[in-house]
Amino acid sequence: MLQQASDITYWIAFTAGILSFASPCVLPLIPSYLTYITGLSFSQLEDAHPNAKVRVTVLLHSLCFILGFSVIFILLGAIAGIASSQIQFYLREGLEWVARIGGLLILLFGVHLTGLFHFGVLLGDKRVHLHKKPSGFVGTFIVGIAFAAGWTPCIGPILASILMVAASSGQVGEGVGLLAAYSMGLGIPFLLSGLLFHQFLTAFKRFRKYIRLIEIGTGLMLIAVGIMLMFNMLGPITMFFYQWVPVRG
Repeated sequence: MLQQASDITYWIAFTAGILSFASPCVLPLIPSYLTYITGLSFSQLEDAHPNAKVRVTVLLHSLCFILGFSVIFILLGAIAGIASSQIQFYLREGLEWVARIGGLLILLFGVHLTGLFHFGVLLGDKRVHLHKKPSGFVGTFIVGIAFAAGWTPCIGPILASILMVAASSGQVGEGVGLLAAYSMGLGIPFLLSGLLFHQFLTAFKRFRKYIRLIEIGTGLMLIAVGIMLMFNMLGPITMFFYQWVPVRG
């Protein structure tokens, strides 16, 4: 049962990463990020059939950028797991309250994203700006770290919610795994958008009018996860899911 609950939370974290990519703080800025980290011009990226050199440049710089923000996110997951483990060691009953309080905060983050109510004090913009990119792949890695430090009102609630789930697990490995899944959910679309930039621009022109709906849907998902954590429903719901929707043969 614990393993099954763990599996479903990984999928939640991976989905949260994809939704972070589709948030108003990230998706519209993808073209700017790609030109910034690769050093390529917009016309080079927009070419429907870029040459091998352009593809390799985009691939390597995108991977360095993804690695940069993944290191920070995974480190945060480990810290959340360590903090939770300490609470569990010194106060066995404390972990239950960590889950309840974390669930309440996740619920509030979800309400914020839906637009029903805004918590500006909790979700201030703390972006780190690099006006001049350091050169080379190391520089791109540093930009990825700076991106992870950009605790913006859009990506912040989603990331904070996954950290709350990690803290409620009581395990360092679980925290690392959840944030690794989140980083994959955020990183894979970024990598694909770089390698298929022409197709990305075409799709974005059609998709951008739905960004607000995606944000509302993300808020509703966080509200549901928050309620499940508050009332210790994640395990039973996961068992029900595995009973009626067999994932493994």
